[in-house]
Amino acid sequence: MVRRIDVTGTDGVRLAAWEFADPPKERAEAAGAPGVLLLHGLMGRASHWAPTARWLAERHRAVGLDQRGHGRSDKPADGPYTRDAYVSDAEAAIEQLDLGPVTVVGHAMGALTGWQLAAKRPDLVRAVVICDMRASALGAASQREWSDWFDSWPLPFATLADVRKWFGEDDPWVERPSPARGEFYAEVMAEGEDGWRPVFSRRQMLRSRATWVFDAHWEELAQVRCPALVLRGLDGELGRAEAQEMVRVLPRGQYAEVADAGHLVHYDQPEGWRAAVEPFLEQLAEDNRDDREPVAP
Repeated sequence: MVRRIDVTGTDGVRLAAWEFADPPKERAEAAGAPGVLLLHGLMGRASHWAPTARWLAERHRAVGLDQRGHGRSDKPADGPYTRDAYVSDAEAAIEQLDLGPVTVVGHAMGALTGWQLAAKRPDLVRAVVICDMRASALGAASQREWSDWFDSWPLPFATLADVRKWFGEDDPWVERPSPARGEFYAEVMAEGEDGWRPVFSRRQMLRSRATWVFDAHWEELAQVRCPALVLRGLDGELGRAEAQEMVRVLPRGQYAEVADAGHLVHYDQPEGWRAAVEPFLEQLAEDNRDDREPVAP
């Protein structure tokens, strides 16, 4: 079952939230299930989390959010596509869906949104999973590289098979064939009269990215007081040294890594991803049960 729930973000932007599993049969069970908000990365969409949401739904109420400019959510021409806007949208989603206090599971840009929200609203965030997102500034050269990369896309694609092949094999950014990468980008394409194009504006993606690549985010990371798992793919964009420094800076940080995974950890190695994340969530649940146990007089 897939259920869409419309949420109103900051400035009245309409956001699409999604549940990808059957809700618990008993309403009481649903009310007691801890909430998880799944935030995709730049160019992603909530459907990328569907396999994760399904196993999470065994014990949680898991909701994926199409962030502004992405998926089925609004894509206002003039934005804003600022960090404040993305964080405020996530804040609004948690409150309107009555998910809090929530565990935010974020990939890349979504991970940054998660830890910025945890720093801003500790009352709404129980824990954060930070997947393959750097806290250091990437700089102007990185932004220029992305602009050139967008220009290299051979749009429109004639078929979805062409999408999968280009992003999985022919893209100059691909070091070795990656079928998972091809599938990832196939999910963010829509068919028009002349072929397949992305559901997002590449110009808007660059605007969104520009709001974090020129700055470091260590100070906000240090303000995250809840448990936080820093997770990386061994072949991803977050290096081991920086990841471990992020764990050191976080007051309650933990570290995990997934072998044979690139930046798209949950797509590259779904079983390894689950094996890394699930123990963290189980420990949260156990700690929460201990907190609720009455103290003997």
